Parts: sequence; C-alpha cells; structure tokens
Amino acid sequence: MKSAAAAAATASAASLAFSPAARAQARPVLGTVIDYSAAVPSARAVKAAGHLGAVRYVSERRPGAEWMKGKPVTLAETQDYKANGLAVASVYQFGKGETSDWRRGAVGAATHAPQAIALHAAAGGPTGRPIYVAIDDNPTLDQFNSLINPYLKAMGVALNAAGYQLGVYGNYYTIAWCLEDGIGSYFWQHDWGSRGQIHSRANLHQVAGKQGSIEGVQVDTNNVYTADWGQWTPGLGTTTANMTPGDWATLLSGSSQLSSSRWLGR
Repeated sequence: MKSAAAAAATASAASLAFSPAARAQARPVLGTVIDYSAAVPSARAVKAAGHLGAVRYVSERRPGAEWMKGKPVTLAETQDYKANGLAVASVYQFGKGETSDWRRGAVGAATHAPQAIALHAAAGGPTGRPIYVAIDDNPTLDQFNSLINPYLKAMGVALNAAGYQLGVYGNYYTIAWCLEDGIGSYFWQHDWGSRGQIHSRANLHQVAGKQGSIEGVQVDTNNVYTADWGQWTPGLGTTTANMTPGDWATLLSGSSQLSSSRWLGR
C-alpha cells in the first residue's frame, strides 16, 4: 500500500495540466449517444436530435421501479435503430443503492450474467461485443476490493465463456482500479465521485447535468471518445468492432495508457 504522503503527492501531480487526466479532458468528442429507462423514444427522433445511438439495458425492471418501461431493450427497438442508421450498446443493471448487483460479490454473477446474455441475444445482440456491467456508485477502495472486484471478474469469466467482452460502467476511480487489476475491455464513465476528472481509457462519458428529453422521454447524454464504444446492430455480427465513425454514418471503437493510481485521491 502506498503511504498517505505518496498518495497525496500522486493526487497533486494528477492535477497538473500535463497529467493523463488533464489530457483526457481534452480528447476530441466523436459524437454523442443517449441512455434512458423510463420509456423508448423512436430511433427517428434520436437521430433527429443528433445522436449516434444509445446504450440500452439488458436487464429487467427491479421491484419498485415499474416506471422503467424502457427496460429491457427489445429486438423491435434495435431494428428501429438499425433502420435509422443508429447503433446500440448493452448495459446490465438490475439493482441500485442497497440492492446494487455488485453487493453480492462473485456469487451474484451466477444470476446476473445469464440474464444479461439472454436479453442481449434476444434483442439481436451479436457475440464478440461487450456488455457493460454497472457500478452505479461511488465505492470505497475496500468495497472495490472485497465485492466489486470479485463480482466483475466473475461477470467477465461468464461473458467471455459465452463469447462476449466485459465493459464496466463506473466512476473515474472504479475504472482506474479495474485497469490496475486487469478487469474490463470497455469503460463507460459517470461523474459521481469522479471529482471532475475524465479517465483517459473511457470510451464513453455520461455527462452530469446534461439530461434532456426526446419525445417526452428523459435521456442522459454521453460523449463518445472512441470509434468503437461497444456498439452493435442486429444482424451485423462482430464485424462492427472494426468500423469507423464514417462507416457508421454511411451504414445507417482511441485508448491511451492507464492514467491513475488505485490510491489517487482516496
């Protein structure tokens, strides 16, 4: 473990203009995608709003969240996206807060991974693509080590065995810790607990305070930093992983070195 003094020095260094975190802030944004759960806007409206697609849930509504009529994604929805020149990526999140999926540790993957895979496939999702697994929290390092790490590793084993990759939805520090432990291939960052930093390995960044409405459906806006952000369309198989932004525009993912320490700022 690093000492408190070393951690403080690292945190100070990360605030400098030449730091990887600062460079990540300046990365070009290739476009935007949305995510939503209350209902499903038409792909035509999503396209008219200027987005490239959406990240969609491959998980059921949890008890007490019956208002989430946009869960799970359906084949009709992904076909609508394809017909309008848009793409989708998949994310699994069932619980939240005290019922967060990761709180079950490795044993939770035995339940969650098969559900994620089944719903992804039912919506036309091909193998070879990632399924983002949500860490929708601002966890402590102890929570990461004791529960999140084993949960994500078990999810990764199950997804890989079925021909998929593991993506992680989490804050800046969760992404950094995952990278240090060799967990995940794709990363979707949220701002809760990120202290204004954007990780240099984030494929997507969910921008806090940038909510909007499309056809009356509340949506979150996410900046896209890499041509391959885990997207897919039904019937296109795994070849989408090599498509450029121009290919996506016609037919219808920029990583850098690990930028932070597990002990940075905690």
